[in-house]
Formats: sequence, C-alpha cells, structure tokens
Amino acid sequence: MTAETILTNARIVLPDEIVEGSLLLRDGLIAAVEPGAARAGEDMGGDYIIPGLVELHTDHLEGHYAPRPKVRWNPIAAVLAHDAQVATAGITTVLDALRVGMDEDAELTSADIRKLADAIEDSVREDRLRADHFIHLRCEVSAPDCLKAFANFETDERVKLASLMDHAPGQRQFVNLETYAYYYQRKLKLTDQDFKKFCDKRMAESARNSGPNRVFIAAACHERGIVLASHDDATTGHVDEAIEQGVRVAEFPTTEEAAKASKAAGLGVLMGAPNVMRGASHSGNVSARTLAADGLLDILSSDYIPFSLIQSAFFLGGVVEGITLPQAVAMVSKNPAEAVGLTDRGVIAPGRRADLVRVRVDDHVPVVRTVWREGRRVA
Repeated sequence: MTAETILTNARIVLPDEIVEGSLLLRDGLIAAVEPGAARAGEDMGGDYIIPGLVELHTDHLEGHYAPRPKVRWNPIAAVLAHDAQVATAGITTVLDALRVGMDEDAELTSADIRKLADAIEDSVREDRLRADHFIHLRCEVSAPDCLKAFANFETDERVKLASLMDHAPGQRQFVNLETYAYYYQRKLKLTDQDFKKFCDKRMAESARNSGPNRVFIAAACHERGIVLASHDDATTGHVDEAIEQGVRVAEFPTTEEAAKASKAAGLGVLMGAPNVMRGASHSGNVSARTLAADGLLDILSSDYIPFSLIQSAFFLGGVVEGITLPQAVAMVSKNPAEAVGLTDRGVIAPGRRADLVRVRVDDHVPVVRTVWREGRRVA
C-alpha cells in the first residue's frame, strides 16, 4: 500500500524562500510542495517545517558511554540515549564522531571505541534508532596508536568522514601555550614541571607521527571513498597541506586567514553552533559570527551541545546582517549533507527524503514539536 501524509498550514523553509502551504509525503519521500490555501491534512498551526538536520561532528556519544571517570555504560544503551537526544533536537542524520588515536587525557581506549561502533551497527540492524547514523573518525594523527586504531575500521562501511586532528601543544588549536595550559594542566592536575614534561612528550609525538599518519590516512580514505576533513587549521600553510591531501571539509578553522583560504579553495567551512550562540570560541579562536558576516561559513555542527544546531539556525540571522532563515537552515541541512555525499536529503523538494522537523519559536528559542525520518514520525 502507498503510505501518504499531508502536512498543511505550515511555513515551509525551502532553499531560497519560505512559503505558506502544504507538503505531501509519499512512501518516505516528499511528493509535492503546494503553496497557497490549506488543504485537508494534519494541521501544522502555522509552525515552520524545515529539513531534518544533518550533524557531521558530535562526540556526544562518548559522554553517554563514559559519563564519569572509570564508569562504562552499556554501549547499546549509550547509543540509544544519544540517539534520543539528537533526534529530539531535530537531527535526523548524524555522523557519530569516534576517536581514533589516544593520548594521555583520553578516558576511553580503542577497544571502547570499537564497542560503540558495533553498538551503532547492531542498533541500525535491529531498527532501534530514530536518526540515521553514520560514523566520523576523529583521527588524532599525533598519537602513537593512531594507525592501529584506524585499522579497527578498515572494513566498516558506515564511515563517511574522517578528520585529521593534532591537539599537541604548539599546534593549530593550541598555538598559544597559555591556552593549552589552561585546558590541560588543570584537567590533568599537573605541576609546572610535570606539565612541561607532558608538553615536551606530546610535541615530540606530533613531530614524529603527524606527517606520516596524515599521508597514510588520506590515501586510505581516498581509496575507500571516505570524505576527508582538516581540523583546527590556523595558517594558509595548513590549508595548503589540506588541499594537497584532498580534504573537502575545513573543520573549525581557528583564524579568519585559514577560513578565507579554505573557502577560496572550495572547501566547506564548518564551525561550531555553540560558537555562534556564545559569540566566541571557547578556546579563544575566531568567532563563527565573524566568518558568517564575511561570507566564509558553510556548515554548522552542534559539537558538544546537540540542541545548539537548531538553535543556531534560528538565531544566526538575528545577529548577522544579511543571513536569511533559508540560508541558515542550509548550513545545518543541505550543506553538510552534500559535503559528505548524502544528496538524497537536506532539502525540502520533491523526490528528497521526507526527513522533516516541525518547529515553533517561543521567546526566541526554537521548540521542536515533531520530527519525521523518511516520512515516519520518530519524535
């Protein structure tokens, strides 16, 4: 039997405009967009209908699995808790970011990460999940075990994206050693002398491992059709290296210089939605609002707060002149979907997946009222 749903009396956010009208959903796809007078169907009460959000970089799952030091939760239960949170925030497609390569601050092991990946796969197979889940490998290229951990995913077809990261002191996000000290010395409770030894060790690992690991992982990803992302690029030299390695997404550039170079090279520039909401980076780097105002922002990611993704979409136009709601919504739906080759979703148009979110805005905060994935209500 053909399954049809009509959503009527809605403000429908299309790629270039907002129209008042109805949507016809058929067999999991959008069959028609009908502007104008309302027709019979499920009354949306004038609420917005936007495409389901597409999240490329959230490591939120790890926190559900390891909520406290030395605590490990059931991995399937952790996946279900994470899935419920992202879906009720309007995210219908999520690339769960799993760490590859561990350093001294890591609470998890590579075996833990593989358990989480297996729990995702098992939950997809058993149809337990509300959102559509894929995997993003966060490759800490300075870590000695990076390639060994990467090999744990050599046959995993759920991997869609891999980012090349180096969080060693003096590199990228932490060029300023005072910022690194604030972030790590307090976290690890190290004396000044021990912290210096820690930094020396991390910098030596970066010098030894980062270059060869970047080259190996880039080649492996190209062979397997996995999209590559750079991470925390700070200079045009970093961007040149990313271009040489075939990177397509520039995650969290830390300076406007790097963002401009990435944009000019045709990379999709991704920034954090929490950065948009706060007006600044928590690490003291370039503001996402500044990049948006300069036309340098393509994609937003919820990073560490799932709800920030939809929040930023309805907030950005109010703080950056010239950004329309359709443009902001594209940053959390169409643009991230296309960046990783998911061209069947991210836009409200006939033939696209009926991944949709009903939103009402109360006191400047978007309220997610209903979420559909492939025409089926999931939240």
